[in-house]
Formats: sequence, C-alpha cells, structure tokens
Amino acid sequence: MNYLRRRLSDSSFVANLPNGYMMDLQRPTPPGSSTSSPASPATERRQPPALPTQTQAPAPSSAAGTAGFLSSFSSVVKSAQLAQNVAAAAHAKSSAAAVSAEGAPPGNSQPAKPAVRKPQILLVIDDQHTDWAKYFRGKKLNGEYEIRVEQAEFSEINLASYVTSGCMVDLQGCKAGTKVLRSVKPDFVLIRQHAYSMIPGEDFRNLVIGLHFGGVPGVNSLFSIYNFCSKPWVFSQMIKLYHALGAEKFPLNEQTFHANHMQMVTSPSYPVVVKMGHAHSGMGKIKVENQQDFQDITSVVALAGTYATTEPYVQSKYDIRIQKIGSNYKAYMRTSISGNWKANTGSAMLEQIAMTDRYRVWVDSCAEMFGGLDVCAVKAVHGKDGKDYIIEVMDSSMPLIGEHVEEDKQLITDLVLHKMAQVLLGVSSPPPSSVKTTQPRRGGNRSGSASPSQSAQGSPQRARSANTSPSQAFQPGPLPDASGPGAQKQSPQLKRLTGGPGGTRQEGK
Repeated sequence: MNYLRRRLSDSSFVANLPNGYMMDLQRPTPPGSSTSSPASPATERRQPPALPTQTQAPAPSSAAGTAGFLSSFSSVVKSAQLAQNVAAAAHAKSSAAAVSAEGAPPGNSQPAKPAVRKPQILLVIDDQHTDWAKYFRGKKLNGEYEIRVEQAEFSEINLASYVTSGCMVDLQGCKAGTKVLRSVKPDFVLIRQHAYSMIPGEDFRNLVIGLHFGGVPGVNSLFSIYNFCSKPWVFSQMIKLYHALGAEKFPLNEQTFHANHMQMVTSPSYPVVVKMGHAHSGMGKIKVENQQDFQDITSVVALAGTYATTEPYVQSKYDIRIQKIGSNYKAYMRTSISGNWKANTGSAMLEQIAMTDRYRVWVDSCAEMFGGLDVCAVKAVHGKDGKDYIIEVMDSSMPLIGEHVEEDKQLITDLVLHKMAQVLLGVSSPPPSSVKTTQPRRGGNRSGSASPSQSAQGSPQRARSANTSPSQAFQPGPLPDASGPGAQKQSPQLKRLTGGPGGTRQEGK
C-alpha cells in the first residue's frame, strides 16, 4: 500500500496512466463483480460483459477491505492530481512573465518596464581649467546610454590592467580639502595632456601602456599617444611623407638626429636650433650662433644623457598652424611682437587665415600617422625668404587657440560621441559633421599686392589692422577671389597673446 501511495504521488507516473484509469478506480464496484479479478479496468472496458450464471454474495469482511482500499487509493489519486495542477499553474505563471519581459502583446494593458542601461564611463585626462562634464551633459550614446565623465590629470591617476577584467583606474582628487579616492572602469578615454615630459616626475608613459594593456579605446588612439612621446620619432614619420609627396607639397625643415653628445661634432651652418631630447612647448630648444656656443650645448647634452636634434634656424616672418578636429579645419598665423625668436614665447599677434589646398594636404597627410589621428595640428614657419618650413606635428594634447576655442571643444565632444558609438555599440553612423573649414569673416576693401614668391608658396590671405603699428603689421597679400579694386578683404582677427616657456595663452578672453 505504501508503495502504491509513493508511486501515485509522482505526477509524471499519474500523467502516463491510460485515459480514464483514475475514473474507473473511483467508480463503485457493482454488486455482482469480483474484486479479485486479475483483469484491469481497461481490459474490462474492451471486453463485453458476460451474463451472470449465478449470483454469489461476497463475504462482508472482503467487501469492507475493498472499500477501505479504494478510499485510500482515491485520496492518494486526489493528492497527486492536486500537485499536478499546482505545478501546471506555476509553469503558466513563469511563461507569462517571460512573455511580458520580451514585449507585451497588443492586448496587454500593462506595458513592460524599460530596461535600465548601464552608463558608459568616459575618462578625460586634462587639467582643471576645462570642465568636460559640462560639454557632455545631457548627451546619450545612440539615444540610450548615459555618459558619465570622470576627469583627472595624469598625476592623479593610478591603474592596474587585467586580461579578463580590463583596466581599473584609481582617481585621486581633492574635495573640500580632503583627498578622495575613487575607482572606475573606463569604457573610453580622451587624452588632452602631454603623456611625457623630460621634467622630473612628468613621465606618464606607464599609464598610457596600462590603458592600452586594458584595451581602452580613445581619442586619439593610445597607440598614437605613446608614439608621440618622442618628437624625433614623430619627425621620422614626417620624413616618410617628405619622400612620398616631395619637397614642393610637403616642405619639411631639414633636421639631424644625434643619438648622444659624442656625435655632435660640428654643424654645417649657423645659426642652428638645438632641441634636447623630447623638447616640446618651447622647452629644451636653444638657438646657437657659432661653433663655440655649439660646443657648450654639447656638454649640456652630455650631462642630460639624452639624444638631441639640430636644424637650421629660419628667420621667421610668422608661424603657421593648421589644425584638424575630425572633419573640421582651421588655419592660424602668429607673429611675435616681443622680439623673441620663438613665436610661441612672449607676446604675439594671432590671426585666423583662410584654409588652402596646400595646407589641407599637410594636415591630411599627417593625420594618417600611427593608424590615424582624430585630432592633430601641423606647425610651420613662413620665412623671410617667402618659403614655408614644416617643423612639427601635434596630437590630441595640442592647445586650443583663437576665438573659436568653445567651438573646438564642442567639436571634440561630438567627435568623442561619434567614436564611442562606433567602438562601443558598433553603430556605423556618419561623422558628426561633414568636411568643414571655418573661414575667417571678411569685410572692407582689399589693399596692396603680393610678390610672386608669396603667391607661389600659398601665402596666407590677410589684411593689415588699422590699429597695428607698421613694425607689427604683415605685408598685405592677395585674395584668390579678388577681381578688382572693389573686392572684399578679411577683417583682421588679431588677438594679443602672451606666453612663457610652456606655451602661449590668450589675454582678455
């Protein structure tokens, strides 16, 4: 009896019984039937009933035992059926919950709750002068993912990278006079600081390696950021462009590399500019007038224990800077008014000039370095001989200058959003803006003319300022669309700039 109860309490056993089996067992036994017949109820249904030949009255004890057995058997069957009904109801409830999670049918009155998207973490490495969270506020990736901006300087960052879990970054900040340490796992990085400087304590190449080890994508790519930690290494890529495009299309300034001070024996001509190691932002650059001074600088290079480069000094008329942010182009020229031979040191006058095809070739060619540069700038010197000399390429850590600084920051923001959607979500969308060149405004009358050498070298299109002294003014140049004395000229967009050895800053802004 216990064995039957255990078997009948199993829902799968009950489900595999023949149809009507339980109903036949619960049916009362006819008066003339025998309880000890070995035939099953199903067999009795298939066979026609035989006519009774004689009536035998069952024993009272046998009838009582049969009734007790059927009563116990019926209770076990009812318990099994109840358990089966409960299991079926639970399965139906779970199926309904799965359907509502995937999407409720049209007749459902309660719509499914929207899934909560994890915000994407953007790590911005920059100083505190620019609050990048302000430019990304309210913006979403593909209209779904929030962006959480974490900003810090290289000196405030420490990290560890793993093969399986990626890169974990510790950011140390100061809040209300108390040091606060927070840990984040960045999904994307924007680097707006120099990753390496020869100043003691400003070598952050290990952090760039850690981010690249953790597979963190960025603007620019971490591969290019690491390659830009050596100016001569970047210049070697410019030499390849010089040989591929030619001196006319890519007028690169001649430069000589010295692995150490022992190779700095003599210079072919003076004056020369000596750059010690990874010299950038006006630092580590010395103008040498004669052989005696050159030997003195050689001894300094020996004490520094680094490599050095030398290049002919160009008597500059003005500096040229062509920048590219995504698909946006701008061109500027800058001239020193403080008498310093480095135009980015001391006071200088800045003016935006028109982009030319010649300038576009320069920056587009350099933008293909190291797998592609999303943000870059080319610096050149326009000499008093009327020729241009390309001297340097800058990456995403370049300073923003001119009166379009806010526009440039917004362009960088849109570029980062585009790259994040492309890399993190796989969304292939067009760039944030088509190929665009921000040209300076024009107004007034054209004055003066240009020499053929200036026109051949793509001299900037500019106009003399009314409040600029003759010693500070530029020589007037031609406008390509000028057709006569009534043609328009550019309004002077001159800004007074001041800067120290670390670069140039803008006054009165």
